[in-house]
Amino acid sequence: MSASKLQESEVRIAHSLHTKEEEFVVKRRQKVFQSLQKLKIHCSQDKVPHFALLGSGGGQRAMVGLLGSLVQLDKAGLLDCILYLSGVSGSTWCMASLYQEPDWSTKLETMKNKIIKRLSGPKVSWGDAFAKLKKYYYEKDIFSLTDVWAVLVVTEYVKEIDENTLTEKQNQHSEDPFPIYTVIDKQYKQSKDEKDSWFEISPHEAGYSLTGAFVGTSSFGSQFDKGSKKKPQPETDMLYLQALCGSALADGEEIKKFLWQKIKDFFKHLFPIMQSEMFDEMRKGKGYQVLMDLVDMNLAVLNGKEPSAFEQSIRTTLNGKTLGGGKKLIFPTEKLNLADKQAAKLYMKQYTEDVCNNLSSWLSFWPFIWIKICKCMAQWLWGRKYDFLHNMDDETVPHTLLKSEKRDYEDAGLLLNSPYFSMLREERNIDLIISLDFSEGDPFMTVREAADMCKKLKIPFPEVNIPSEDVEKPKDFYVFKGKNAPTVIHIPLFNVVNCGDNIEAWWNNYGTFQDSYSAEMITDLMDVAGKNISNNREKLKEQIQAVIEQKLHK
Repeated sequence: MSASKLQESEVRIAHSLHTKEEEFVVKRRQKVFQSLQKLKIHCSQDKVPHFALLGSGGGQRAMVGLLGSLVQLDKAGLLDCILYLSGVSGSTWCMASLYQEPDWSTKLETMKNKIIKRLSGPKVSWGDAFAKLKKYYYEKDIFSLTDVWAVLVVTEYVKEIDENTLTEKQNQHSEDPFPIYTVIDKQYKQSKDEKDSWFEISPHEAGYSLTGAFVGTSSFGSQFDKGSKKKPQPETDMLYLQALCGSALADGEEIKKFLWQKIKDFFKHLFPIMQSEMFDEMRKGKGYQVLMDLVDMNLAVLNGKEPSAFEQSIRTTLNGKTLGGGKKLIFPTEKLNLADKQAAKLYMKQYTEDVCNNLSSWLSFWPFIWIKICKCMAQWLWGRKYDFLHNMDDETVPHTLLKSEKRDYEDAGLLLNSPYFSMLREERNIDLIISLDFSEGDPFMTVREAADMCKKLKIPFPEVNIPSEDVEKPKDFYVFKGKNAPTVIHIPLFNVVNCGDNIEAWWNNYGTFQDSYSAEMITDLMDVAGKNISNNREKLKEQIQAVIEQKLHK
């Protein structure tokens, strides 16, 4: 395609970098060169290595851990050596906070204090949360649980509604590493197609990392046909982006209980606020009662408890009302078999949709956002967007991507809890990856799985061998090297160096989705994460020097 055609369509199918990213890399390499000179690390300007810093998922633990690590990288004089900063899930929450501020890396101490103050401060009010959720609902075509997650869950941890967008800030970070946020395509993940699952979002474009298909970031989510924009949608804001990247529990049963409870609290707090928006007192009360019973019924089934009292209350409240087309509520409770979890799940899906359809047809003025939330829960609908590749004709792009009208995107942690594959694009020429791992569980799972996936996909990656005893008692610095592959430095958050014999206690104190951390907890976690950098400053410099020498002999 010609440049003018590309600009017109906003869809780019190629394995090259976006021209704006290429320009950034050229300028940033000069910054890296100067930083290496200050560190007394010798390097020629034409052999400046490409370093990428990766932050794994891990909720607020990852958010705070990455911030503490960046602060120490800055103090060690190493932050300006980083070309790319990429994150998954909770690490993207830290990135979003930092990239609000132009050239944040030049004032990191100030930014750190500002973020700590916000994170340990008050939560977003119910009224502000509802106003934001309504905005999401009314301003775009597709509403999903990601919108709900953004407003009801992400705001609980980040303590703000960030309405900035990536493109608004794209020219304000000449002094900072280039940011890349990562998610996965849910349909491809379910089909076990690892190559086409990886999806990245940068200030300039969003798209499939390994497939090589991209759209302008401001148009990600807009409706396209044959490469031309058919129906614009608002650009994804940073609150939604943090939810899209940070919905790692979107597959599990426990999260359904968690989210239904959040929705119940939301309805309970919002009903008094919304009374002024209603006109028929009787219908208003009945609609509210039905929704609350419906939420309680779902919670009861998920907890293996008999839900018939809530079901009877719904029927009594609706008083024989019928669905559109004259149909009555189906699936009487006698058909619900709690012992068969799959059958109970299908039952509640159908029942919830039926009740919502009933309310929609009966209460013509009812605020449909409330009903839509329950329908999304029944359908378990996350991160749905228009497919920008719809109806295009290109042999290099998988057929299903060209034919589907919509795609679902979710937290990359559901496939691999670290953003390796955005950095392993051949055209980025990454020489050294520093992987900060904040994952719960096996501290080496991300690097092992990355190695396994790369082997299947024939992507150069070093072999990963971990001593069995290190799984329970990880050290704070691991280096993996391979022929024609980037050097990978892997740093587990809690380890025998910074935690001694108290690794388990640290994990118990910093759960992924526990209540938001206090100011003291944040400071302590930043300190322990920072030690992984400050304790290894010389080792990091040695590996940087080794990578430079390797480049010289290529």
